Amino acid sequence: MFPLITLPGISGSGRSHWQTLWEAADPAMIRFQPSSWDRPDLDDWISALDRAIGEAGAPPVLVAHSLACLLVIHWAARREPSRIKGAFLVSVPDPESPVFPKVEAPSFYTAAPAKRLPFATLMIASSNDPYGGVDYARRKADNWGAGFLIAGAFGHMNGASGLADWPQGRMLLEAFSAGLRN
Repeated sequence: MFPLITLPGISGSGRSHWQTLWEAADPAMIRFQPSSWDRPDLDDWISALDRAIGEAGAPPVLVAHSLACLLVIHWAARREPSRIKGAFLVSVPDPESPVFPKVEAPSFYTAAPAKRLPFATLMIASSNDPYGGVDYARRKADNWGAGFLIAGAFGHMNGASGLADWPQGRMLLEAFSAGLRN
């Protein structure tokens, strides 16, 4: 199994978020630690991801939610992507969405690079995500060469979505990671 690094979005993942619950069940998971969860700065978050990758000891699978999905895309455009085995991106937000946190995260309020990612990627979307529509997510998956799956109608797929430890998501992550071994 590959090291897993969880990348929560803005404000971090609370106690009822599936990422936090997965970390509690698997102490080997590494959570990246930026300087601020509430005032995200893209350069700081990229540095925090660099540190987490360095701690992983082997190319990891990134398990990103929301704003951190955009972090992964920006990181891949600036860094050595061979340091990553794969990316599992959940609820990719659209910076042009009216509810995007433009004030709190202005450095993320920019178009994400559109080039193909050089590592395996699976994007999971919700059919009723207020932060990013299915059409946007599908276009981005095509741009990035990512697999794409609509998990159902779960809003932003966060703690408020009622997913609890999201066993279907964990199974998807395990299947995705198993495919990386080949």
